[in-house]
Amino acid sequence: MFLSYIGIRVTNLEKSVKFYTELLGLREVTRGDSTTIGGGIYVLLRDPKSGQKLELNWYPAGSPYASPYIAGEGLDHISFRVDNVAEALQRLEARGAGHVDLFGSLQQVVNPEKPGSFHMGYVRDPDGNWIELYDYGSPIGPGTPDGY
Repeated sequence: MFLSYIGIRVTNLEKSVKFYTELLGLREVTRGDSTTIGGGIYVLLRDPKSGQKLELNWYPAGSPYASPYIAGEGLDHISFRVDNVAEALQRLEARGAGHVDLFGSLQQVVNPEKPGSFHMGYVRDPDGNWIELYDYGSPIGPGTPDGY
């Protein structure tokens, strides 16, 4: 398991992309739209020096994840890549991590822009922050990936 990125909710995606890229020097790695399966639009940014990644998430009105935005409470989730989501969820929930219900359509995602699909699930930390767990068909490699 490794910390992959931090995801924050934003109210204006393009304005936020511009801020993080032009003012803070992050570079866009990828973006996607999962609104048709109950999610939102996301943009993954990467710091070219440190390799750290930040995901910006925007949710349309009506999405169950479009909670009221309160400045300072925009942390969307912290994400860890694991080798097997089902096993990691079971292990973490057995040790006290809170359960998060997720639309079935979001539990296995087929990304048309990239070959294959991935699984994801969420648990809550003691303060209720969402921790995303995701896997791909291939095991975690030894190096730091450019993307997710």
